[in-house]
Amino acid sequence: MDADQALRQIEQLVIAQTGEGLSELQQTILKQVWLGQKYFDIANTYGCTEGHAKDVGSDLWKLLSQVMGEKITKKNLRHILTNHRSEASSSPPIEPYRPDFVGRHQAISHLNHLNQQGATAIAIQGEGGLGKTTLAQQYLQSQGFEIVLELLMAKEPNNITSAQRVVEEWLTRDLQEDPGLEFGISLDRLKRHLHQRSIGVLVDNLEPALDQQGLLIAEHRRYVELFRVLTDPRNLGLTLVTSRDRICEASLNLQHYRLSGLDKEAWQQYVQLQELTLDLKLLEQMHRAYGGNAKAMTLLCGSIRSDFGGDAAAFWQDQQQDLLVAADLHNLINNQIDRLQNLDPQAYRLFCRLGCYRYQTLATLPKAGVLALLWEVPETKRRASLMSLQNRSLVECRQGRYWLHPVTRAAAIGRLQSSPDWQQAHHHAAQYWSDSVQTLTTTQEALQALEAFYHYKAIQDYPQAAAVLLQVRQNQWQQYLSLGSSLYRMGLHQSLLGELPSLMTHLPCDRSYCELQNILADYYWSTGQIRQGIALQKDSLSLSTQALAAPDLDPRHHRHFQIQVLDSRLSLGLYYLDLWELESSAQCFQQVIEIATQTDQDRWVPKASICLALVLTHLGQSDQAQQLATQAWGERLPETEQAARLAYFMQLLGQTYTALGDLSSAHTLFEQALTVAEASHYPHIQARTLTGRAMIHRLQGKFDPAVVDHDQAILLLQPLNATCDLAEAYFQLGLTYQAMNQMGDRDPMFHQATQLFTTMDAPCQIQRVLASTTQP
Repeated sequence: MDADQALRQIEQLVIAQTGEGLSELQQTILKQVWLGQKYFDIANTYGCTEGHAKDVGSDLWKLLSQVMGEKITKKNLRHILTNHRSEASSSPPIEPYRPDFVGRHQAISHLNHLNQQGATAIAIQGEGGLGKTTLAQQYLQSQGFEIVLELLMAKEPNNITSAQRVVEEWLTRDLQEDPGLEFGISLDRLKRHLHQRSIGVLVDNLEPALDQQGLLIAEHRRYVELFRVLTDPRNLGLTLVTSRDRICEASLNLQHYRLSGLDKEAWQQYVQLQELTLDLKLLEQMHRAYGGNAKAMTLLCGSIRSDFGGDAAAFWQDQQQDLLVAADLHNLINNQIDRLQNLDPQAYRLFCRLGCYRYQTLATLPKAGVLALLWEVPETKRRASLMSLQNRSLVECRQGRYWLHPVTRAAAIGRLQSSPDWQQAHHHAAQYWSDSVQTLTTTQEALQALEAFYHYKAIQDYPQAAAVLLQVRQNQWQQYLSLGSSLYRMGLHQSLLGELPSLMTHLPCDRSYCELQNILADYYWSTGQIRQGIALQKDSLSLSTQALAAPDLDPRHHRHFQIQVLDSRLSLGLYYLDLWELESSAQCFQQVIEIATQTDQDRWVPKASICLALVLTHLGQSDQAQQLATQAWGERLPETEQAARLAYFMQLLGQTYTALGDLSSAHTLFEQALTVAEASHYPHIQARTLTGRAMIHRLQGKFDPAVVDHDQAILLLQPLNATCDLAEAYFQLGLTYQAMNQMGDRDPMFHQATQLFTTMDAPCQIQRVLASTTQP
């Protein structure tokens, strides 16, 4: 091995362990030391003082000692690295595992063998605390995957995140792709990534989702579909699943590997790395008592150091009877927690309270999230409690993020539920998540804000859970919208389709209830369930109207219910428009204009006028439509910030001007709406605008660019499951083929549109398509 080879090997190990490469001076020191040079010569070569070179070298040897798991010096570097390479030549290539990851050579070899035999999914099975998760994480990190996706399953079945939500998060946060509004579409998109990219996947702690027969529980059967994708033999990467129970789903292409406890030599190696001194006989007794359990090993060493000053004999004399009786890990954890309660009551309270966090959508916590649970402790004294938990291995930590091991979290939850802190812990956790999010411009911010909802739901504080969804923040479209509405814009609302109806059964029919009805109605509208959306909006409208008529209405709420009435009527108008029930649609928009004009809600008039103008063009009332469009918008275009808020109405107005024959104005509006939609990643508006622009191309006889715009709109809408707009896109493409006299291409498009309109229960739209087929 020459100096350059040695440098490459060392850099590989350092980067794998620290995520950072060596500095230029560190590289120089390594190469020159390999060649036998002294620090004086190294300093001259690099151009620094001899003292500086020695200081950097000293830090370098400490770093390499940590990385390689044995003491490295200037004198023994070449010898140790040469032996390291020699040992590696008769075994698998050097893999970047942590120095304290011991005793798993056989397990790694077994996983390598299964992987080389073509396995794309392996279930690592064994009791709690064996180190299944650590093995899986270390193995996946060592294999050079392009990306590693992780799912940490909730300890309690009723807290398990839906499979649909998991896939949505992977697509949006890790794979930078929008999920579909249907689970099947999202799975197809995930499948494409798994077939085309080298992706590692970890599904950790699956057993809460399994029943007594090892099958996925009824309420989470959708995980079967997810696992079929993850276990597909065509996948380029590897999925590892950890579970205490065997997975018995016969339809899954899943290899099983039973993990055993660590051997005595591994425990001894770990103890030495922790710089503790244990008599070999004592070590054998402890190892035998806990069956080589990896988690027990780390807990014992932590307790020996923290509670007994490193005196292992005193620890064992004090604890061996209890520990031998409570031989499984669960009892060991409880014993450790009892000791914590006696020694550090403040840290004990923090540990129990940490059980309230879900560790699901957001699997780890920042330090601020941990310390927020010590609400009664002065801020200057909170960190000591966290350090106490870390020293006893009762909280996991990596790169400044914290979480509870599933076993310890189960113990924490059990104690928290029986303590006076249950309600307050969830309340403060929810408050932390809400306070940590000021704007909703990213998916991560939206998911953080949503965590508060689940905390209030856990303590059955339904009004506060509703308030989380209704809290208004500025979003990426320069609008101040509720969390529920922003989730809809971001395509993250699917999980709430099941949550909202249940939540609303626990709420009084007040202003919050009406707002949630409005949000849920839009959710239904987006997926083509328009009749359900109409029913909700009508109920919301009725409740708001009754509230306004009540003689004892609080004046502070009057304006809110006025806005709710206008919002519901405008939404109803849009719903009816998508059903092509034009008279009902026009009536709703006219009512909005009348009510807004009679009150101080003038800002609703332009929006409703734009919508009404479009409906009137379809009804053949072009003069009135032209007048309304001019009054609503005039000759000016909105400023950039305003355009971001009004992009939806801009493309509606573009449709109106297209129908009126003012193609120049329509084209200008479509181009600006398209610019906004692309910049703010709003695919729904982007697709509608492309459909509108394609109509202009068709009217101008530019059929090739028209078909291109139609096709692009359809591609955008398909994964969104935007049924109404997709049906319209197919219909308009059919009309373009009809104008090109290509009836063989037209008919399939009309058929697609008719099928979608049928699922929407939109007979007027179906008649519209049929009428077009009889036109010359």
